Amino acid sequence: MTRYSLMLIALFFTTVMNAQPIFEKSDTLRGSLNENRDWFDILKYDITVTPNFDNKTIQGTVAWKAKVNKQGAKIQVDLQQPLVIDSIVLVRINPVPEQTINLRAIPFSRENNIALVAVPEKLNIGDEFMLWIAYHGKPREAVKPPWDGGWIWKKDSNGKPWVSVACQGLGASVWYPCKDHQSDEPEEGATVNIYIPDSLGIVAIANGRLVKEEKLMRSVMNGINNNNLINFKWEVKNPINNYNIIPYIGDYITWNETYPGLKGALDVSYYALREDSLKAQLQFTQVPKMLKAFEYWMGPYPFYEDGYKLIQAPHLGMEHQSAVAYGNKFENGYLGRDLSGSGWGKKWDFIIVHESGHEWFANNISTKDIADNWVHEGFTNYTETLFTEYYYGIKAGNEYNYGTRKGIANRTPIIGPYGVNGEGSSDMYPKGGNLLHTIRHSINNDKRFRAVLTGLNETFYHKTVTTKEIEDYISLYGKFNFSKVFDQYLRTTQIPVFSYTIDRIEKLLTYQWRNCVPGFDLPLNFNYFGNQISLRPIEFVPQKISFKNESFDIDEFIKELELMYYVKAVEERY
Repeated sequence: MTRYSLMLIALFFTTVMNAQPIFEKSDTLRGSLNENRDWFDILKYDITVTPNFDNKTIQGTVAWKAKVNKQGAKIQVDLQQPLVIDSIVLVRINPVPEQTINLRAIPFSRENNIALVAVPEKLNIGDEFMLWIAYHGKPREAVKPPWDGGWIWKKDSNGKPWVSVACQGLGASVWYPCKDHQSDEPEEGATVNIYIPDSLGIVAIANGRLVKEEKLMRSVMNGINNNNLINFKWEVKNPINNYNIIPYIGDYITWNETYPGLKGALDVSYYALREDSLKAQLQFTQVPKMLKAFEYWMGPYPFYEDGYKLIQAPHLGMEHQSAVAYGNKFENGYLGRDLSGSGWGKKWDFIIVHESGHEWFANNISTKDIADNWVHEGFTNYTETLFTEYYYGIKAGNEYNYGTRKGIANRTPIIGPYGVNGEGSSDMYPKGGNLLHTIRHSINNDKRFRAVLTGLNETFYHKTVTTKEIEDYISLYGKFNFSKVFDQYLRTTQIPVFSYTIDRIEKLLTYQWRNCVPGFDLPLNFNYFGNQISLRPIEFVPQKISFKNESFDIDEFIKELELMYYVKAVEERY
C-alpha cells in the first residue's frame, strides 16, 4: 500500500470521526424556542393516562396551565408519532368572567411530531390559560432502554405487567403532549393520574407523593368500564423536567423510612417487585449513606416536599426526580463491574449513587439546552468520586476518578450544537468529571470547592441555566478565572500537555504547556508529601523549579500530577 493511499485512508477516517450531524427542520422545531413556544411559560401539567397492556396502547388527556409573557398567535404542541391528537381546547382562566368560558374544541394542524394550534382569542401579557389535549395511540416502544427511549412493556416472573417509560433525549413527547423543551419546567409541578385494571393486583407509581388511590365504580371513561379500573394520582410540588415525569406500573411492594437530613425529616420510600423485595431491602440500605455524603458535599436534598423514592425499573436506571429508577440487579458496581477499574467502584451500587446524584445536578439545576448537558452528567459523574472519597478517603477518590478516564474518547467536544436538541459527546460523563477534579485541585482548597458545590445548588435552586452561568459562578467563587480551562475541556478535544524535562543531578524540573487553546491558564497546586507546590505553566514558555529535598522523587511527583489533573505529562528534550 502506497504512502498516498495510507494518507487517503487516514483522511477518510478523520473526516468520518469528526463529521458533524446533519440537522433537519424537525430538529429545530424540537430544540429551539421559536415564535410558537417562546411567548408562554408552562406553570403545571395535569396528566391522565390509561395504558392497555394487551395491545400496548395508551389513551389520555393532558392539561397545561400556562402564563403569557408576550404576544403570540400559535401554540406548538409536541407529541411524537404515531400518537394521535383527538382534540384540543383552550380556555383563558385569569382574568375571565365565568360566562365567557368556551369549551369548544379548536382547530389544529399536524406536522410530523408537532401540532400547531391557532389561539382563538387575544391573550394579554400576564393572562393564564388552560390547554386540554386528548390523545391516544400506540406509542413508540423502547428497544434498548434507557438508551433507546419509549414505553417499556414487560412482565415479571409471575406474568404480571411491569411497565414504565424512559425518554431522556428522545423527549417526554414520546408519551404525552407537552412543551418539550428543557428550558421550561412547570414551576408549580405536575399531577399524574394512572388508570389500571383493578383485577390485576398491581399498583402505579409516579413522581412526588400519592394523593389519591380510588376505585371507580359507576361510569364509563373513554370506553372502558370504570368498574375494572383503579386510579393512582401522584403530585409533584416542585418544578420538574419533562423527561423526569414517569409512570411505573407493576406488582410492587413498598417500605419507608425517615432520613434526618439537613432540612429536617426527609421521607424516603422504596419500591421493588414482590419477587425481588428481599434483595432490594438489603441493597437499598445504601441510600442513607448516599444521602449523607451528598448533603455534605452539595447541600440539602432539593426536593424535601416531594420526598425521595427509589423504584425498581424494567431498565438499568434514570434520574427521574423524586422517583429514581433502579435496575442494577442489586449488585455493587455497574451491573457488577467497576467502570473505573480501580477497585473502588465495586464497593457501592453505581445506579443508586449516580442516578441519585442527578437530584442535585440535572433535576435541581437543569440546563436550558441539552447541548449543555455536561452540567447534568459531568457533575453527576463527579459525585461518584465525591462519594468514594467521603467513605474511603482522598486517595481512593483520586484513583477512582483517574480510572474513569479510560472511558474518554475525545472524538468530538463535550458541548453540542444549540437549538436543535443535540447533545454533545458522551465524554460529558468521565471527561466532565475529570474537568471538575482538575478545577478542584487547582483551587486547592476543599472548603472553598465544597462551598462552590453547595452554592451552585442554592443559587440555582429549582432553576434552568446555561453553561456560562455555571462557568462564571465557579470562576467567581473558586477565585480564579477558569474560562480558558472550560474552553479547553468543553469546546475542544485537545488534552493539555504538561511538557517537561528533568535534570536529575541538579533536581531541576523544566516545564511548559503544549496542545492548548490560546491563553490557557491552569495553576497546578497541591501538597506533595508535605511539600506545598504551585506551578503556573505557560504555553511554549519554559519555566524551571528546583527540588533540593533529598526525599523528593520527581517521577512520583509526575504520577501524582497526572492523578490529580486531567493533563498528559510528556517528558521531552528542550
